[in-house]
Formats: sequence, structure tokens, C-alpha cells
Amino acid sequence: MSNVGFYPGEILLPNCPLETWSVVACDQYTSQPEYWHQVEELVGGNPSAGELIFPEAFLDKVDFNEKIAQINASMQHYLQKGLFQSYPDSLIYVERTLHDGSVRRGLLGLLDLEEYDYREGAASLVRATEGTVLARIPARVRIRENAPLEIPHVLVLIDDVEKTVIEPLAARKAECQRLYDFELMMGGGHISGWRVGRGCYAEIAGALAALADPAAFAARYQVPDAPILLYAVGDGNHSLAAAKQCWENIKEFLSPEEQARHPARYALVELNNLHDPSLRFEAIHRAAFVPDGEDLLAEFEQYAASCQGKESPQTVRLVGRGGERTVTIPHPERTLAVGSVQDFLDSYLDRWPGRVDYIHGEEVVRELVQQKGAAGFLLPAMGKEKLFKTVIQEGALPRKTFSMGEACDKRFYLECRKIK
Repeated sequence: MSNVGFYPGEILLPNCPLETWSVVACDQYTSQPEYWHQVEELVGGNPSAGELIFPEAFLDKVDFNEKIAQINASMQHYLQKGLFQSYPDSLIYVERTLHDGSVRRGLLGLLDLEEYDYREGAASLVRATEGTVLARIPARVRIRENAPLEIPHVLVLIDDVEKTVIEPLAARKAECQRLYDFELMMGGGHISGWRVGRGCYAEIAGALAALADPAAFAARYQVPDAPILLYAVGDGNHSLAAAKQCWENIKEFLSPEEQARHPARYALVELNNLHDPSLRFEAIHRAAFVPDGEDLLAEFEQYAASCQGKESPQTVRLVGRGGERTVTIPHPERTLAVGSVQDFLDSYLDRWPGRVDYIHGEEVVRELVQQKGAAGFLLPAMGKEKLFKTVIQEGALPRKTFSMGEACDKRFYLECRKIK
């Protein structure tokens, strides 16, 4: 298989203090604007990736068009003042020390958006692992469509049991140019990165091609006729979906030759191995903000008792002002508890005003219940070993099924790339 869909490219790094440049993914701490205010205080007047993103905590609190204009202006300003050092034809091997001391190893490079499909029933080389909320894509398209730069927080998984793609780079990093090595802000841990040149790419591509070998793929997942899934989007699917939509909007005006070399055809992402010991799947909990949270929780208990499906029993922990209790769904209709809860919440919010936020960490849910009157749903985590086979056989999981680690361990914005 010659086309593995992942390539070296030009990567930009800022010439400024990286400790204040690098900030966490925009879709974290969405119900905690105070986190982002503290980030602003830490950054001060320094150049910052925070100027190039739209934290979701503020999506409905500031003028959307004005904020996008500010983001694009900041990108142009940084480019014009020569802030960035260019590393052409490169990949970056990344080691991220997480808050618990474990190290997540990754490989930053260009993912071919022609190989990616986020839609239900996709059979592409790159697929979403969770249901894509189509309503969330237009806003992200608006943010990206006129931007001269992309700055990624997307993490993409490979199912590499033998550790043939990323892990061999750890032994070779002493031969590579170290590009950065610093502490991330706000308890984000430590990050180091090494430039991997074109000379190493043939070995990497060969290992990826071996994972996508049709016979090996069919034997591994016991699916003789299934289309090959090589890359599963772990974090940042909606941002990647926006990049895909922007590319679809651009490419219809290009010749085949122009399409092949246009920078918007690719998205900068970090590959992670599903079998990296540091990579743990955490549940994404729900906090519902409705007029009567106790009524919502009571209605969920009735719903749980009334399900007449044939799946194995599921348990969900409910958190309200009056305390916590565990509810069992004896006969669920969905495979996973997160699907059962999401079905209920979607139905409830069709009938009553309110909104749901998706929360990383049980204690954050408890704080939102006590401080802001939310109704909380604490969900069990999914075993990561089930991911690829489930997506291959059943399609994308319910939206916001899992998180790869806690909020502070999400990818921080750091590297950039020109997309115009």
C-alpha cells in the first residue's frame, strides 16, 4: 500500500517563550471561564497561541465575528513580524509528560484530508470514533476558512500492538534536532519535541503500510470484507471535520494538479499509539443545566426502569443537590451507558429548555452541581482495546463517549502550519 495518508511537511515554531505561548485545547474547561482568565493573566503581553484560538467557554459570551477577525489579524501580525521558524519537510517526535508522570509519545505530521470521512457509515482510511455533531462544524469552519495558519490539537490513534511506528523513534531521538523542551502552564506537565527528517520517513511509512495490509487487517479484526481503518480520530474530531469541510469548499475550484499540492488538503495532527501505556480512556461525564435538575434526575430513573432492550445491564451515578445515587438500567437498548444517557438527555431537552456540557473529571461535575445547580451524570469509562473493532463493525460511537486522559493532559497548541 503506497498511500498511507500521513506525510512530512513544513512546520512552524514560534521564536518566543514557549511557556506562555502554549495553551490547552479550546474545547477544554468549557464551563470554567475562570481557567481561561487565569491563562490570560499568565500570558501577559507575550505572544500566545491563545490569540489564535476561540476557547469554547466564550463562544456565546463574545461577538463571534469580531473574535474571528481578531484571530485572523493576530495570525497575520505574527507572520508579518517573522515570529516563526520554519522546519520544511519535517515530522516532530513528541514526548509529553502527563500530570501523573507517565509519558505519552506521539508523531506530528500531515494527515491527508482526502482519506478522512466523519460521516455516518464512513469506510475511509481515517474515521471519526464518535458521532460528529454536524451543528458544531459551521462555527469551526468560520474560524478556519480565512485563517492563514492552522494550529492543531487533534490526536489521531493507530492500533499498533507491536509498537512499530512511533516507539522506535524514542531510541533515535539523540540523533535528531531537539526543537523544544519546557514546562506547560496550568499543570499541563512537560513537553519535548525532536525534528524527524525525510530520511526516517520511509521506515515510518513502511510500518504504517504494514498495519494497513489487507490480509493482516482482516486477520487482526476478524473482518474479511471490511474497508481498512488505519487512523481513528481520538481528540479534536470536530476541528478536523471543519478542516475537511474547508478543503471540500476549496478543492472544487482547483485542477487535479493544484489539488495535489494545495496546503489546505492536509491537516497537522499528532499520531498516538492506542497501546501507549500512558494513554488511558476516561469517561466524559454530563452536566445538565435545566430549570429543575431534580426533576430531570427523577425522570431518568423512570427511563432507566422502562428500557426494554437486550444489552447487558448498565450503571450510571447521578449527582444532584441532594447527594449521589447509583441507578441501574437492567435492559438497556444501547451498547454503552453513555449512549443510554445521551438518548435520554436528547429527548428531555427536546421537551424542556436547557443545555448539556461534557465534562472531564468527576470532581468538576460535583462542583458544577453544588456551585451552578447542574444535574450530573457520572459515566463508566470504555476499555480502549474495544475501540477499533467497535468502530469497524458498528461505526462511530455515541458522541463524547470517551476522553484520552483528563483535561490538563489534552494536547496544547504549540506548532503551526501555513494553510494558504
